[in-house]
Amino acid sequence: MEKRALHSPDLTARNVERIAELFPQVVTESRDAEGNVTLAVDFDLLRQELSDHVVDGPQERYQLDWPGKRAAAFAANAPIAKTLRPVREESVDFDTTKNLFIEGDNLEALKLLQESYLGKVKLIYIDPPYNTGNDFVYEDDFAESSADYLARSGQRSETGDRLVANAEANGRFHSDWLSMMYSRLKLARGLLTDDGVMIVAIDDHEHANLRSLLDMVFGADNFLANVVWQGSGKNDARFTAGGLDYMLLYARSRTTLIAQDVRFKGPKRGYDDVMEAGRRAWEESGHDAARATTRYRDWWKTKPDVEAGLKAYSEIDEFGQIFTRDNLASPNPRENLQYEVLHPVTREPVPMHEYGWRLSREAMAERIAQRRIIFGPDHTTTPRFKRLLSDMDTQAIRPVISQERAPASDALTRLLDGKLFDYPKDTGVLGTWIDAVTSADKDAIVLDFFAGSASTAHAVMSLNATDQGNRRFIMVQLDEVLESGALARKRGYVTLAGVARERLRRAGEHVRQEAGPPGADLDVGFRSLHVATSNMADTLTTADDLVQFALSEAVESVKPDRTDEDLLFQVLLDWGIDLAEPIAVDDIEGRRVLSVADGALIACFADEVTDAVVGAIAARHPLRAVFLDAGFATDAARINAEQIFREVSPETEVRAI
Repeated sequence: MEKRALHSPDLTARNVERIAELFPQVVTESRDAEGNVTLAVDFDLLRQELSDHVVDGPQERYQLDWPGKRAAAFAANAPIAKTLRPVREESVDFDTTKNLFIEGDNLEALKLLQESYLGKVKLIYIDPPYNTGNDFVYEDDFAESSADYLARSGQRSETGDRLVANAEANGRFHSDWLSMMYSRLKLARGLLTDDGVMIVAIDDHEHANLRSLLDMVFGADNFLANVVWQGSGKNDARFTAGGLDYMLLYARSRTTLIAQDVRFKGPKRGYDDVMEAGRRAWEESGHDAARATTRYRDWWKTKPDVEAGLKAYSEIDEFGQIFTRDNLASPNPRENLQYEVLHPVTREPVPMHEYGWRLSREAMAERIAQRRIIFGPDHTTTPRFKRLLSDMDTQAIRPVISQERAPASDALTRLLDGKLFDYPKDTGVLGTWIDAVTSADKDAIVLDFFAGSASTAHAVMSLNATDQGNRRFIMVQLDEVLESGALARKRGYVTLAGVARERLRRAGEHVRQEAGPPGADLDVGFRSLHVATSNMADTLTTADDLVQFALSEAVESVKPDRTDEDLLFQVLLDWGIDLAEPIAVDDIEGRRVLSVADGALIACFADEVTDAVVGAIAARHPLRAVFLDAGFATDAARINAEQIFREVSPETEVRAI
C-alpha cells in the first residue's frame, strides 16, 4: 500500500521530468543530502544538445533582471508541507457549491492548487499591490534569507509580519515587488488552459516593469492588449489629470486563441437604448415603416452622445427592424464572386460591381430569400445589403475604458452598510472582461489570487445570473489582520478575508433576489478553506521517512486538532482532485466513511479499520481509496487490506497516510 508524502508538488522535479522526455540522455541519477536517489540534469550534456542556442556568462542578451530574481524562481518551484483546511461555518452551501474562497498566502495557495487545477483555469484576473510607496508587498520566505540586508534597511517588522511597507526610499523598491510578482506569475501560468487568459491590473508605478515581467513569464508573442481605464482625474495635477489604471492581457497560447477564432466581444454601448427607441417608434406609428422611421430619426436628434456607429442604423423596415444599407461590393477580384443577379420585378440583371459581389452565389440567394437584399425600383440600380442592428449587439472591446470609480465604491458601501473597502473594482467592468474570455465556455473557472474585496467573485455570480452560466470562482486572499481603528475591525471582523467573505454572502443573496425565479438554482455559495500547516506531525514528512517508522511510532502521526475532513482535503490536493467535488458521509460497520464525487475517492480515517470495513469499501469499486496507516492494528492487517482490494476491486488505487 503506497504511503503518501502529502506536500505540494516539487515543480523542479517536474521540470527535470520534462527535460528527460525531450533529452533522456542528459538526465542521470544522483543522491541528495539524505542519500536518496533522485534524477538530476547533466548540464554539460544539455549544452551539447542545445549547441548554438546557449548564451554563456558575460555574453550580452536582452532580459529583465533584478536582485532576488533567482531566489524568486526558487521560491516558486520549492515544495511546501502545507494543506488547505475546510471551515464549514465560514462557508455558504458547502455541500453543493463549486466555488472556493481560500484564506492565506497566495504563493502557498498557488502551490497547493497545482495538482488539482493544472491547465483547468480559463481566466485569471488579479489586481495586485500597485507599489505606490504607501502600500504593501508580500514578504516571502526567499526574501528573509537576506537577513543582513533586511535588518540594515529596516524592512523586517519587529513582530515578524509577512507584510512590510515597501517604501520608495527602500533600495530594493522595484526588486522586492518584482520578486513578489515573479514567483506567483510563474505558478499561475501553469494553471491556465491552453486557451486561457491572464489579466493583470496595474497603474503607472510598475506598468513598464510588469509588462516586461509578463513578457518573460508568458512570452512576448502571447501579449494580447494593454487596456487603459480612465477614471476620475485630479484637476489640480501639475502635468496631466492622471487617474489612469491599466489592464495587461496575456494568453497562455495566443496561437491557440487564433486557431479557435477567439474574439473578445463586449456589449455595444447605447445598443439597448437605440433598440428601445426603434421599438417605441414602431408601436406608436401603427406599424407603418415610413412613419416609424421618421419618429425614430426624430429621437436621434435628441441623443447627440450615442455611439456614432449606431447612428448609421437610421431606418425601420416593414417588419419593425432597425437597419442600415451596406455595400455589396467585393474588395478583391475573384472569379467565383462574379455572377448575374436578377431584379425581382423586371427579371433583368442589375449592375455588378467591378470586382463582383462580396457574397457567394449561394449566400446571395439565401439573403434574397430572407429579404436582406434591398433592390431599387428597377434593374438599373445597384442593390444594397440590409444589415440589421439586432445582429450587431456586440463589438470588439475597446482598449480604453472611461468610467468613474465612485459608483462601484458607493454600491459596495450600500451592500455592506458602510465603507469597509477603499478602492473596490467595478463589477460591471470585470463582468465585461469575464464574459469576453468565457462566453464560449460558461462552465469556466475564474481565479483571482489577490482577491481583496472579492469583486471578481461578485462579477462572476452576476454574469451567471445574466446569461445562465455556471462559471466557478476561486478566490485567494491573505489572512491580513485589519488595523485596530478600521470600521470593519470595529464591527467584529479580524481579517480582510473575513470582510470579503461577508461581501460574498450578501452579494450572493442580492444576485439571487435580483434574478427572480430563475435565480433559485444559481450557485452563490463558496467553500471556505484556510492555508495551514500539514495535518501530519513534523516527524513524518515523506514517504521514505514513513517506511522507516514502526507502526507503533506512526500512531500519533496525525496532529490531534485535525478532523477527517481536514485529512480528506489534503488527500484531494495530493491526488489532484477538484476541491469542489461533492462529499457524502456514510457509516460502514460503525466507521465514518467519506465518499467524494460518487466513488471517485473513498476515505476512511478511523483509528481501527477491520477487514469487514475494507471489504465493504472495495465492494463499491471506487477509483481510489485511502486509509490512515495507523488505523491498521498490525502490518499483517494492512497487507490483508491490500489483498482484499486485489481480489475484489483490482482497479482501485489504494493509499495510506
